[in-house]
Amino acid sequence: MREVAFIKQNKAKWIEFEQSLGSKEKQNPDEMAEMYIQLLNDLSYSQTYYPKSKTTDYLNFLVSQIYRKIYKTKRIERNKLYTFFFKEVPELIYFYRRKLTFAFILFFFFTFIGAVSAAYDDTFVRIILGDNYVDMTLKNIDQGTPMAVYTSQNQLISFIGITSNNILVAVRAYIYGISAGILTFLIAMQNGIMLGSFQYFFYEYHVFAESLRTIWLHGAMEIFSIVISTMAGFILGSSLLFPGTYSHGYSLMRGARHSLKIMISLIPFFIMAGFIEGFVTRLSSSMPLWLNLLIIFGTLCLISFYYMVLPFINNKKNKYDRFSTIQEA
Repeated sequence: MREVAFIKQNKAKWIEFEQSLGSKEKQNPDEMAEMYIQLLNDLSYSQTYYPKSKTTDYLNFLVSQIYRKIYKTKRIERNKLYTFFFKEVPELIYFYRRKLTFAFILFFFFTFIGAVSAAYDDTFVRIILGDNYVDMTLKNIDQGTPMAVYTSQNQLISFIGITSNNILVAVRAYIYGISAGILTFLIAMQNGIMLGSFQYFFYEYHVFAESLRTIWLHGAMEIFSIVISTMAGFILGSSLLFPGTYSHGYSLMRGARHSLKIMISLIPFFIMAGFIEGFVTRLSSSMPLWLNLLIIFGTLCLISFYYMVLPFINNKKNKYDRFSTIQEA
């Protein structure tokens, strides 16, 4: 085929591809791949029959441009996960930092209430934890194995069950925010009181230290995650109650999107907490104290850094106070 005929046959297609490359709109990856293959075939043909032609130079330019665009798109996709966890979520946490503070104060206030109630009412622990659990634990304490409950199940089944249950509790605390935060408040109260009475129960029977080194192996990350999910529920509730300059519908949609991102960020922490509770906690009594403390404070520092330190570090670097991306999100 003569070069003129070759150009005439493909000119419209090349111009369309060139315009597509110059467009600022997001390109479909499949269409870009198909475009790249077609141009590569045309370039191969041109290099074979018109090696020194300007047509070959032109096609080589188009191929190089689309290759760069495909590579850039792939690189952006790979970085999406990093951007989400280390840019978007910390920015949201910083923006809603007052709700995070409120969620922590509320949770630990009810934890204190639970401990005090258990101290002044002998029946309170049984009301909160149930007779079966209390009787089983008392039996384990008499046998010298107060934490035996953590060794009674298959490790894998325990890991799956614990992780699923923790996620379910967190999702309830979050979704209940749609009740204007009322049910989220009750979930925080319930969990806080349960934790306080639970810990006082072990204190009362003189196995408090052993309970701390066992329960908080997974509890540091687990409890922290529950507090964060409570915060997400309050974000959802406040977006409904206080729309500001937005319509109620848009404010709720915006709050739901922000809080859902925070909830998604909790998934790795719930998996880690479930793994520790299923596979590691059962070994607490046999491991050296320094290893107990290392795991407890290591997990606490990890999740504390992510939700309480990184947002402020990023704010200092990027000036979140402007909140341009959040306000428009």
